[in-house]
Amino acid sequence: MSDPGMIDEEDLPLPLSAAEVLEAHVDAPGVRLDKALAEAFPTLSRARLQALLAEGAVSRDGLILTAGSAKAQPGLYVVALPPVAPATPQPEAIPLTVLYEDADLIVIDKPAGMAAHPAPGCETGTLVNALLAHCGDSLSGIGGVARPGIVHRLDKDTSGVMVAAKTDRAHQGLSALFATHDIERTYIALTRGMPIPRQGRIETQIGRSYGDRKKMAVLTSGGRHAVTDYRTEKVFGLPSKPGGPPPAARVACTLHTGRTHQIRVHLSSKGSPILGDATYGSGSPAAAVRTAVAEAGLTRQALHAAVLGFVHPVTGETLRFETAPPADMVQLETLLSDL
Repeated sequence: MSDPGMIDEEDLPLPLSAAEVLEAHVDAPGVRLDKALAEAFPTLSRARLQALLAEGAVSRDGLILTAGSAKAQPGLYVVALPPVAPATPQPEAIPLTVLYEDADLIVIDKPAGMAAHPAPGCETGTLVNALLAHCGDSLSGIGGVARPGIVHRLDKDTSGVMVAAKTDRAHQGLSALFATHDIERTYIALTRGMPIPRQGRIETQIGRSYGDRKKMAVLTSGGRHAVTDYRTEKVFGLPSKPGGPPPAARVACTLHTGRTHQIRVHLSSKGSPILGDATYGSGSPAAAVRTAVAEAGLTRQALHAAVLGFVHPVTGETLRFETAPPADMVQLETLLSDL
């Protein structure tokens, strides 16, 4: 059985309106078709596959299949995922912490829990919804229907400084700065243990994990070049054994590229994942650290985009913004300081 992957649309017996096409060889005679497909296509739930079968979006060796209860037959299975109809985001009167605003752009301190733009399962309450209400018709439309004004993003559960474009000229200029990495970006992370050495550069390739396509990972081949400089600013508690790492640390990370989940993946690859990171936080912190996380009420990765600096794409002015971590990280750091 091969990993699901893209194939040429001209090879498909299905409608060519599919946004993405997945294929896998299945050899599970006697197993219910929907169950066999769920194992072959781990990114799709069984319920989603049943719906796709009913829509005629699944075929085996060119034969369209519709019954999930039928027995699976060996062959090449193709799933054509239909394009998602973009919903038009609606303005929502969500309070924003505005750090700077002019006719061309706006800089905000995004709270944890707010997604940058609408996506399946998160259509409302996003930064885009808030910006549409705050900026009105002045918001740049280059980002498309679902992402007007957005030139970069922070993970939903990462807090910190973000910039959005209000005009197309600002959008084009900011996008060029991010593309060439001419942006100052520093993040604060509270980590399990401490990266060794205490400071340095992590330079790897990052791409989809071979074992879990929903996660990113450091790859030995393929992926995209990713560079993070890090510096341990403070350690908390004493090592459990001589020469070992402390229970936790505060680490400042400077991005030189902007790959998906870059800091989370890089710190995890150093054996010091971010506290509260359910996706990349393999292993369990010391009991005292777990207690501190619970008492602080931290329910997300302890990661904050503290600094964002850039040259204004229209005026040429050098701008730099810095914000302190929010209350959950401040409380956690206070508790960790008592270890």
